[in-house]
Amino acid sequence: MIAESVLILDSHFAQTNDGQDIVEGLGKVPKTLPAKYFYDDRGSQLFEQICQLQEYYPTRVETEILNGCADEIAQITGISELVELGSGSSTKSRILLDSYQKKSQYCRYLPVDVSSGILSSSVAKLELQYPGFFIQGLAGSYEQALNFLKSHKQTRRLIFFLGSSLGNFDEHQSDLFLEQISNTLNPGDYFLLGVDLHKSLEILEAAYNDKQRVTEAFNLNMLSHINQRFRANFNLSLFTHQAIYNQAQHQIEMYLCSTQDQHICLAGLDFEVDLQKNERILTEISRKYDLLDMQNKLQKHQIKPLRTWSDPQQWFALILAQR
Repeated sequence: MIAESVLILDSHFAQTNDGQDIVEGLGKVPKTLPAKYFYDDRGSQLFEQICQLQEYYPTRVETEILNGCADEIAQITGISELVELGSGSSTKSRILLDSYQKKSQYCRYLPVDVSSGILSSSVAKLELQYPGFFIQGLAGSYEQALNFLKSHKQTRRLIFFLGSSLGNFDEHQSDLFLEQISNTLNPGDYFLLGVDLHKSLEILEAAYNDKQRVTEAFNLNMLSHINQRFRANFNLSLFTHQAIYNQAQHQIEMYLCSTQDQHICLAGLDFEVDLQKNERILTEISRKYDLLDMQNKLQKHQIKPLRTWSDPQQWFALILAQR
C-alpha cells in the first residue's frame, strides 16, 4: 500500500504508458530498450546496491562533494522548496536536508521517482527524521513531475538532479530536459546538477562491470520487468551483460547480448521479434562531460551557473545554477 504522503502523478500511469516505446526500440537497427524499464521496485533496489559498490565512484565522490558544499548551497538559496528528480532512497538528499534544517525547522521536500514502492518507504523514514518538514513523494516520470510543478508555484524552489543522471539522455533529449527545467523554474529559482566528468577508460569500464555482478543483475532485471509487465518471454539465461566505453562519443554504453538465435514474443504488446546470436540491445548510455561545455549548455537554456564544486581528481562536479 502506498502511503498518503506519496502522490501518484498519473493514476493511469501503467495503462497509458503502454510499451509502444519498447516496440519502437526493438524495431530499430541496432535494437534498443528504454532505460526507464530498469526501475521496477527490484530494479530500484539493485541500483541502490550499485551505488554502494567500490567500483562505482559517482555516488562516493558526489557524496564527498555534497558534504563539503551543502551548507553553502543552503546559504545561497535560502529556505526553498526542494525537489529531487530520481530520488531513489534519498540517501544523498539527507546531506542537503540536514543543511536546510540548520537554517529552519520547516522546509518542503518533494522527492520524485518512478518507483512508488521505494518512494513510499523513503518518505516514511524521512518524515520520522525531519518531523518539522513537509515531505511529499511524487510518483511518476520527470516530465509528469515538471508539469505538476509548473501548476504548483512556490516563492522559491531548488530542483536538484544528482548522480549525473543527465548523462542517460542523448544530446537531443538532454536539451529537451533542460528546456523543461528552465520552463518550470521561476526567475530566481535554482537548479543543482551533478555531472560525471571525463576520465580514463579503465576507471569507467570497471564502474559498470563490477566484480559482484550487481550491474549485470540490474541490466538483466529490465527483461524480467518487461516479462511481468507486458507478458513477454525473455529468457534471462540467454543474455549476457556488456558495458563498454565509446571514446568517440564520450559515453558508457550498456547492452544485453543474445547468446543464441531466439524468437521473442511480447503478448501484452501483440509484438514479436527475432534476435540473432551475438545481437546486442542497447539499454543505457551514460555520457561523460567537459565541465565548461556543460556550463555553456546551461547558459543556453537561461540557467546561469553560480558556483561549481568538484573533487581533487576532477572526476565529478556539482553545478549550482539560477534561472
